[in-house]
Amino acid sequence: MKAYKVFNSDWTCRGFQYQVGKTYKEDIAPSVCDRGFHFCKKLIDCFSYYSFNHNNKVAEIEALGEIDDGGAKCCTNKIKIVKEITWHEVLEMVNIGAGNTGLGNSGDGNSGYRNSGDRNSGDRNSGDRNSGDRNSGYRNSGYRNSGYRNSGDSNSGNRNSGDSNSGNSNSGNRNSGNRNSGDYNTGDFNISDNNTGCFSTKDHKILFFDKKTNITLQEWRGGDAFYLLNQVNSNPTEWIYTDDMTDQEKADYPSYKTTGGYLKNRDISKVYQEWWDQLNSKEKQCIKDIPNFDAKKFQQITGINAEEDK
Repeated sequence: MKAYKVFNSDWTCRGFQYQVGKTYKEDIAPSVCDRGFHFCKKLIDCFSYYSFNHNNKVAEIEALGEIDDGGAKCCTNKIKIVKEITWHEVLEMVNIGAGNTGLGNSGDGNSGYRNSGDRNSGDRNSGDRNSGDRNSGYRNSGYRNSGYRNSGDSNSGNRNSGDSNSGNSNSGNRNSGNRNSGDYNTGDFNISDNNTGCFSTKDHKILFFDKKTNITLQEWRGGDAFYLLNQVNSNPTEWIYTDDMTDQEKADYPSYKTTGGYLKNRDISKVYQEWWDQLNSKEKQCIKDIPNFDAKKFQQITGINAEEDK
């Protein structure tokens, strides 16, 4: 039987010294995990027992004697070490996709293990067992997750079925708390939206400039002032795709080869003022009509001195 075996860097395995081209025999009845020369019928299965380490030796073997078949792992009482398999050949044999440095990937550009198809169909994953694309976490079926076991997208938390959650076990979206079925919650176990508390069933009123109002977050976000403020591109970071990166950026962020780009920190010190200067008087007054408007706090947050426009 043709099969495969992995060895330590000195061609030893379980204390036994091997050599390529040699045949070895033991007068025993082989028994998996007990006695005999162990091997795997599929090369990829060998790495369930040995680390995926290029310092280890890998060989094609032939089982010539009795065989105890344990499924993924087998053993025999007579084995021939046929030839060494180089690590370049190993990568081609255990990955179906292109450009993978990890193990068991059917997608392309994966540095993690077992990403989709026969264990990884997504692309550019650095984590393990992902079926989606560009995941750095493990066992994700969604996309761009850095957390674990997410079926949604862009989660940094774990076990989320919703999207863009930094908390855990959320079925809603954009939650930083845990176990929420609603959206935008920083608290836990909420079925309504935009809550900082726990076990909430209704949307609550929110503070403006540190004082109480009769407005919910949903009402605020449906208003003109929020619309105007939302035109400010004040995100502190910006995703830069590979095609838009400079040569220097590629040198500074070599992980772009796996992720398809990098997250750039933006200088937003002048962004708010430029936005304010292009508003007309009616739009500026709309901002000043925000409940409990406090010019000093507004300036502290945005850098804009709204009192100059009185």
